[in-house]
Amino acid sequence: MHLDALLKTFGNRPAREALIDGDSRCTYGELIDRIERCLRRLDAAGIAKDAVVALRGDSSVQAVALLLALLHRGSIVLPLAGTNESRIEKCLNIGAAEWLIGEFEDEAREPSMAATGRRADHALYDQLRSRGHPGLVLFSSGSTGEIKGIVHDAVALLSKFRKPGRDLRTLVFLLFDHIGGIDTLFYGLSNGSTLALTRARDPDSIAALIARERIEVLPATPSFLNLLLLSGAHERHDLSSLRIITYGAEMMPASTLGRCAAALPHVQFLQRYGATETGALKGQSVGNDSLFIRLRGEGVEWRVRDGRLELRAPTTMLGYLNAPSPFTEDGWFMTGDCVEVEGDSLRILGRDSDMINVGGRKVFPAEVENAIREIANIADVSVYAAPNAVLSQIVACRVRLIAPEDAGSLRRRLKSDLARRLEDYKIPARIEITSELLTNDRMKQVRR
Repeated sequence: MHLDALLKTFGNRPAREALIDGDSRCTYGELIDRIERCLRRLDAAGIAKDAVVALRGDSSVQAVALLLALLHRGSIVLPLAGTNESRIEKCLNIGAAEWLIGEFEDEAREPSMAATGRRADHALYDQLRSRGHPGLVLFSSGSTGEIKGIVHDAVALLSKFRKPGRDLRTLVFLLFDHIGGIDTLFYGLSNGSTLALTRARDPDSIAALIARERIEVLPATPSFLNLLLLSGAHERHDLSSLRIITYGAEMMPASTLGRCAAALPHVQFLQRYGATETGALKGQSVGNDSLFIRLRGEGVEWRVRDGRLELRAPTTMLGYLNAPSPFTEDGWFMTGDCVEVEGDSLRILGRDSDMINVGGRKVFPAEVENAIREIANIADVSVYAAPNAVLSQIVACRVRLIAPEDAGSLRRRLKSDLARRLEDYKIPARIEITSELLTNDRMKQVRR
């Protein structure tokens, strides 16, 4: 019985719209009924209360009800979204899921529930079971190495939602298994807000949903906001209801933030910071067009050592299932983020793992990408390290253009323009034109 306070909030406003999923609408009273049906179904299937259960699907009324039911009964839950079968199989193996609840696109059908034959023996799972607490297992993207299984005590992770927040109509944009998506979902539910769910994440679908449901808060990634502006969807749909756009999950280019602020002057832009390992932390942007942020929140502490950010927070994970501990000897989580500090605020410069080593000189891809995005005819860019026999690595990039342009002419123009903005070793030695999107299904930038 771990979500009693949340269920009490639901019970205090049974007629209030809780979830909107396309043409389907669910009140808080109906959500309670769904959770109770899920609890009976889980018991009937013979799933032990402290079992490790993978919940496969994206945001839907049924998925939300199942997640809440599993956490309420004390299960260890692995939410899995997306269609990358290879990734999902890896996550099932890393997490040692004992049960798999299958995808459920059709709300009228009951989801499948099947034992996997795996046995979940891990010290972190034992720790949760000894506490009698539910768990939440999230997975890193694997974009910079192997996928890591990240184990949270759900009671600690969700503790920050005990204090009331703002009741705003919110769009759940980030995926069901993303820490930002989890944060959006529980913040809205804990305040009895109306949440709009979506499985379509293209700019026109999102803009149309905002206009139709008079959405006030949009949590998004910088890559999606860039696509929104390039598509012109913000001009084709009425976004006047929007009050707040929160952004995070990746670096925000200064040029993108400036264009967003100019295109949507009535909107407050708030940077969010947090890793899957720490949960989404409360923060305050220094200004609407500033990339500096002040980290806030009860029990949240930060320090910088050797230019890298370290954190302590009550919502920090218990540990990794399959990787060495990322904690210092005195208990600080090493984020791997390189930062610049001004007073009580900080700016993220980039991931240590993304840094390019050009003959011993360090290059942050984000700095180069920001410079390229300010050049005419550039829709998007991804900067990455390419191997080099002499320098170890060189800077390379893939660019997507707004309009067709001769490759040779583009390369000469980029290098000439960048020579006035960057040191020579930061200028891409390899430039590739692509028509592909430079974002993945999680609307985050893809670097090779």
